[in-house]
Amino acid sequence: MPLVTITYLQQLTPSQMRPSTRQLPENARIEKVEQITPEFSRFLYQCVGSQLNWADRLSISRTDWDASLRKPGSETYVLYQDGAPKGYAELVTEVRAGRSEVEIYYFGLFPEAIGQGLGGILLSEANRRAWDIPRRENILPPVSRVWLHTCSLDGEAAIPNYQARGFSVYETLEEETLVVDASLDLWPNS
Repeated sequence: MPLVTITYLQQLTPSQMRPSTRQLPENARIEKVEQITPEFSRFLYQCVGSQLNWADRLSISRTDWDASLRKPGSETYVLYQDGAPKGYAELVTEVRAGRSEVEIYYFGLFPEAIGQGLGGILLSEANRRAWDIPRRENILPPVSRVWLHTCSLDGEAAIPNYQARGFSVYETLEEETLVVDASLDLWPNS
């Protein structure tokens, strides 16, 4: 099995956020998906993750996938351009010691959207929304940390984008990982 480097990054205060200086193009928008379905979530997950070896969720049931989407503080934001989805961010909140910790659980762009500056814009919006979840949920305690992780199988722009948005590395681990072809069931072999 190949050795994969996993990098964990975090922000401990909203003042650490550094939004992208780029503006969302006029033909683009970022929307919260108010009533996300497991099917739409899986579509986003596979379209973004198929080339990045995202496979951890592909074996879970529809019921379990749906349950993860329904947890308080779980939110999904989709970047649309010309009416078509081009990327997404999924936020998951856990309460620890009376404080909320929000993980940017999944984040990425569809392959055709990479390299256009959209990742920094989407990450900036997801980051801003992560710090604001308790106010919107009205049942969760204040956020003490926003965090995420990436690995060496991810795109080369991932860590620089996270650091440019104000995230700091707090841990790096290496582990052997079974790399699964995450594009299975996305497209038939050609």
